Formats: sequence, structure tokens, C-alpha cells
Amino acid sequence: MHNNSYKKFGNESEERAIRFLEESEFAIVERNFYAKKLGEIDIIAQKEGILHFIEVKSTSNSSYEPIYNITPTKLRRIINSAHYYLKSKKLDKAFCIDAMVVTPDAVELIENITL
Repeated sequence: MHNNSYKKFGNESEERAIRFLEESEFAIVERNFYAKKLGEIDIIAQKEGILHFIEVKSTSNSSYEPIYNITPTKLRRIINSAHYYLKSKKLDKAFCIDAMVVTPDAVELIENITL
């Protein structure tokens, strides 16, 4: 895939993830939140008073599990970015770190990921 194709595919996957979340009664709070020197959080959503910091992983290959792209280092960055977000917005809320896996056939939310 060409670089623009990857970006387009990533954007389309994120749109599918957003639709899935909205249909599951999540309120989208923010998208592509960038925490200085820490990284980006793809989607921040809220449901039942809990903030969900969501990393979207996608693949066009049905035999590959993109969840494996979330390494311990990546997970630490997401957690640190979540703390940065809460501090910068002066929020004291319950939160969890989730992953969304988008494949050609399905969209799956995996709540409270840990390694």
C-alpha cells in the first residue's frame, strides 16, 4: 500500500470504529488527541460516566490480528497520554484503556486491555 492508501485506510477504519461506538451508546469526546512527547490517542469516548481511551488497530488481511501491534511500550504511552489528558482537562474521572480491532469483516471493542 502507498503511504496515502495507508492513511485513507486508517481514516476509514477509524470512521467504522466511531460508528460502532456511537451505535453502542458511547459519546465521542475527542478524536486524535495528541499528548506532547507521549503520543496520540485515537478516540476518547464516554459511556456511563467512564472515559474510554481507545487505540484503533486495523488490517485489510483477515488472517492477521492487529491487536498484536499494541506493544507494552505502546500501551505505556497510551496510559501516560490518558493521564496527561485528564490532568490537562482538570478531570477526575474513572477511565479505562481499550482497543478496537477493525477488520474487513468486523469491528470489535476490547475493553480494559492490559499486557
